[in-house]
This record gives sequence, structure tokens and C-alpha cells, in this order.
Amino acid sequence: MREIVLDTETTGLDPKSGDRLVEIGCVELDNHLPTGRTYHQYVNPERDMPDEAFRVHGLSEAFLAKHPVFADIADAFLEFIGDADLVIHNASFDLGFINAELQRLGRASVENRRAIDTVQIARGKYPGAQASLDALCRRFEIDLSARAKHGALLDAELLADVYLELVGGRQPGFELASQRRRSASQTVETREKPARPARPHAPSEAESTAHQAFLEKIKDPIWRE
Repeated sequence: MREIVLDTETTGLDPKSGDRLVEIGCVELDNHLPTGRTYHQYVNPERDMPDEAFRVHGLSEAFLAKHPVFADIADAFLEFIGDADLVIHNASFDLGFINAELQRLGRASVENRRAIDTVQIARGKYPGAQASLDALCRRFEIDLSARAKHGALLDAELLADVYLELVGGRQPGFELASQRRRSASQTVETREKPARPARPHAPSEAESTAHQAFLEKIKDPIWRE
């Protein structure tokens, strides 16, 4: 089962108002395990960088001007993600920007049904708790020391760890193996208990006399057949 954990950085919050993609980071998972394959690309947005966005990711207009525009990297990006499901934190945001870039090129959009939204998973699993990437990393004790600013590849790597915790832990099968070990130890304890001999149940003489007196009061008791 191939999945791609994906994150982006942008010039702002709304592609419909002219904001553009500036960075893409992807991490490949196979059966919920990282394969070591990643995709990372800075993108020239062909526009200025607002101060608010620069404070988030630290990518300047001058730095990004040295990198390719989205049209030049679209094929490589689409080839990397292939037809895999896309694990995204707040999927509508990232897919909104990716599809806006694809639409500018007259390319087909990435279908929303491919997205696995970790925000929705976290809210369903922990109702009322914070569902930001930072908050989930703290919940699962995932190291955030390298995250001075947002970065698409670093955030995708952190999200991969968060996602694997949300779907059952970073060590698949560990809980099941632990249960098997507990069951085995319980079985051994049961087998080692010594068998007790049957206790005698013969009635005393007084009990036999009382029983016979009771039968005299009953018409045709079955106990005398």
C-alpha cells in the first residue's frame, strides 16, 4: 500500500487571490513504513513574498528566483506521487494550491478523494484537543527541535511520524505481539496448577434418615424407582 505524505509552503492563504506555491515536500510510505524515498522542490512563485509568509517559512523572493517555476517541475512531481493516496495535514489547503498550479497549466487536478486528512483523523480520535502539527508532535513525543521555521520536507517527515501514530503506532504489530506474549504466559500458569482430587459427597447417617422421612410424605417418589 503506497502512500505519499505531502506538505507545501506558499506565499499566503488563498490561491484564488494570487497566492502561489513556493515549496513541496513528500515522503513515501509503503504499508505504513517509510521507504527512504522523498521528493523536495523549491518553486519560483513569479511574484513578491509577503512579510507574513516570510516570517513563517523564511523563503525570500530573491532565494526563490533561483529555482524553477512550477511548469518546469510539474511532471517530476506528478510522477513521484503517481496514483498513491496523499496524507496531508489540512488537505483542502495544500490540494487547493497544487490544483491551482495545475489548472494554470491546463493540467488535470489531483482528486480530493485521494487525500487522507490527518487533521480530521486527529479531531475524530481526540475530540476537543488541539490538532495542529506541533500539538500532535508534542502529544506523541516527536522531536521538534529542528523546526525553527516551517519547511515542506521537514514538516512532511514530522507528519509521517504523526500519521503512523494516529493509525496505530510507528511499530506495526507491536501491540498484537505483546498481547500474544501475555496470553502465552497466562496459559503456562494455568497448566502448572496441580489437579485437586474429588471431594467425598456420601451422605451422613442423619442425612439419610431425614431423606427417607421426606420420601414418606411424597406419593410414588421417583427416587424409589
